[in-house]
Order: sequence, then C-alpha cells, then structure tokens
Amino acid sequence: MKGTTHAGVARTTTLWLATGAVACGLLLAAGPGAGAAAQQPAGLRAPAPPCTSTQLGADAQQIRGSQVRVTVTNEGPGACSLKGFPTVALAGQGSPDRNKPLNVVPQGQARAVELPVGGRAWTQLTFTPVLGEADGYCASGAEPTVAPSLVVGVGGGGLQVSPDGGGEYALCGTTARATAFRAAG
Repeated sequence: MKGTTHAGVARTTTLWLATGAVACGLLLAAGPGAGAAAQQPAGLRAPAPPCTSTQLGADAQQIRGSQVRVTVTNEGPGACSLKGFPTVALAGQGSPDRNKPLNVVPQGQARAVELPVGGRAWTQLTFTPVLGEADGYCASGAEPTVAPSLVVGVGGGGLQVSPDGGGEYALCGTTARATAFRAAG
C-alpha cells in the first residue's frame, strides 16, 4: 500500500475495534431483543395471528331483499387477522348443527384484515332472490328455500346470525356470492 504507514494501519484497526466495542456496548445496554428491533425497518411488526371463531361475534343486516351484510367483531383476547371468504349455510329449524351448506362464489380479491380487540370486518352475501309477494317463486321454477338463520363459517367455526328485526332468509337455489372480508369503519 503506497503511502500507508504501519502506524496508520494500527490507528485504523484501533478505530474499528473501538467503534465495534461501543456499538456492542450500546446493544447490551438496550437489553435483549434490541438487536432484532434494530434490524427491523421502522413501522414493521409481526402480523397478528389468524382469528378463531371463539374470539369473534357476528351480526347480520339485510341490505336489500337478496343481500345481507355480515359483520364480525373481535371480542378478544388479542388482535387477530382475517383473510378470505366465509362459508355459508342455511340453519334448519334455527339450529347451527342442522344446516344446509351453500356453494359460495367468491367476489373480489382477498386481503388480510387486521382486527384489534373490538375491531370489525364485514362481508356481503348475495343470494338469488325470491320473486313475487308472500308465496314467492323462483325464476327457475324451483321452490324457494326459507330459513330462520344462517351459519357463517369464519375462523375455523360457524357463527349463527338471524335477520335483523326478525323474519327469515328466503332464497332460490343453493348458491351465495360472498365478498372477501373488508375492514369496517
């Protein structure tokens, strides 16, 4: 190395060692885990674990005759995340165990929704409507299906919902279109 003296190399090496010792001392003084936190970019944290049906509550609101908005609420004990589409079944005689699963046609793209405790997300269900008045009919000629409640599958279990204000769900066919869960609020 041209122009470098032995003393200059020693000074550079000493400077690097001193800098390393100070950095290690600061990390040790900050406590365990400080090194991992220092390596993670600001604003990033571990994603919340998936929601389970035992920590969620649900309610339903009929928007139009054949559309129902189901809102799920994280009732604790910690934050969780939802991603995807619900399963849907008609609950015969109001019992969640006596249900008739429907074919779900996903609508839109699923993205993860983080729910803090008390946080809410919703999905919209759309059924083939029953036409006519009181004794309605299906355009296909099939008999309408009527049920007092729905079982919405989310988080590995089923949440039973009834129409807001009482009544029953009425639909034609065995298919429901469902949007992916979206953050409410």
